[in-house]
Amino acid sequence: MHHSIEVRDLSFSYPDGHEALKNVSLSITPGEKVALVGPNGAGKSTLLLHLNGILTGQGQVMVCGLRVEQKNFGRVRAAVGLVFQNPDDQLFSLTVFDDVAFGPLYQGLEPAEVARRVDSALAAVRMTNYAQRVSHHLSAGEKKRIAIATVLSMQPEVLALDEPTAGLDPRARRALINLLRDLPMTMLVSSHDLAMVRELLPRMVIMDEGKIAADGPTGELLKDEKLLEAHGLKRL
Repeated sequence: MHHSIEVRDLSFSYPDGHEALKNVSLSITPGEKVALVGPNGAGKSTLLLHLNGILTGQGQVMVCGLRVEQKNFGRVRAAVGLVFQNPDDQLFSLTVFDDVAFGPLYQGLEPAEVARRVDSALAAVRMTNYAQRVSHHLSAGEKKRIAIATVLSMQPEVLALDEPTAGLDPRARRALINLLRDLPMTMLVSSHDLAMVRELLPRMVIMDEGKIAADGPTGELLKDEKLLEAHGLKRL
């Protein structure tokens, strides 16, 4: 059985010379729900962007048995649904239907299958009645759910989310947590929301200064006050 995500000795520097990842290794098995936490600038978002080839560094990244490299980008991006922190980076079509249909159309699916995928994805995020709405007129919480639907329509094996609860009011945050709990897929979630992490993600990986500082059961790591303090995290 292959891992859903297998990262080996991954290093990456931005053009300005900033070393964002330093020999990061991480394995995630199918069905695991894993939190990626740490201070700003720890390398969390940079790591997520390597999972579907938006960034490529030194080292090896495998997702769903595929090496993340140019020739596999199409299959890799279908296998890993990446949801950005700002949904406006993901929503660019005239209507919600068009945004959610974009991936399946790009995959060359028949119109009837595209429509079925859109219906299914919108139902999964409880936004069935929004198909003909204009994405940019929606609330932050609604946009976040539509952004998730745009990747669910590709039927990915892995969902990678960057700060999914950022900017949401309490009701929208609760709705999103309930939604993510119900999705039966491997998840890697970068977040500062430790209460959400404790509730939703049984395994926690702490990153700091481009390295993995700790990796273990969420409940245990959240009790380790010194560990949390050392890496800029507040105990709940």
